[in-house]
Amino acid sequence: MLALDRHGWLKAHPRVTCAPSPNHDDRPAGDDATLLVMHNISLPPGIFGGTEVVDLFLNRLDYNAHPWLPQLRGLTVSAHFFIRRDGSIVQFVSTHKRAWHAGVSTFAGRERCNDFSIGIEMEGTDTVPYTPEQYAALTRLLPALRAQHPLQAARGHEHIAPGRKTDPGPAFDWGRFRRENGWLRRQLPPV
Repeated sequence: MLALDRHGWLKAHPRVTCAPSPNHDDRPAGDDATLLVMHNISLPPGIFGGTEVVDLFLNRLDYNAHPWLPQLRGLTVSAHFFIRRDGSIVQFVSTHKRAWHAGVSTFAGRERCNDFSIGIEMEGTDTVPYTPEQYAALTRLLPALRAQHPLQAARGHEHIAPGRKTDPGPAFDWGRFRRENGWLRRQLPPV
């Protein structure tokens, strides 16, 4: 069972790694996470299993390792969690802090979704189906998040930054996510 400690970090678990990212700051006073934002990432695009995503979020990416990577030079981003294809989880930022995952974004008339959200990156692309292990990891993670934060809704990056972002894309099974996480049934966008 996954659980957060009082500092917003997942407690020791064999399928969890903590890799603190410098790319975060404090949430505005009085804000807590009410929104879950789903993303996808693979670096280089469409290549899974490497260290590049973790290295990007830790500001140690080797831009010379692949011809596509130099375009990320100078980017300082993070997410709270990264769920690999095998279902293992890497946590980069305490859930009590603001990770830099959503960028210019709006939800329910409110801008700056980073202020009031938790960001989860799924290792994948918009068009490659996510694995059963990834959905199972999400289902294990969400109760731990809800135990400390008043999450009320879940959206994809594509929903809070339409026209700018497309993730997690059509490959993400919102119906499955809804079925496996009952509290989300009324909070998810139509599928």
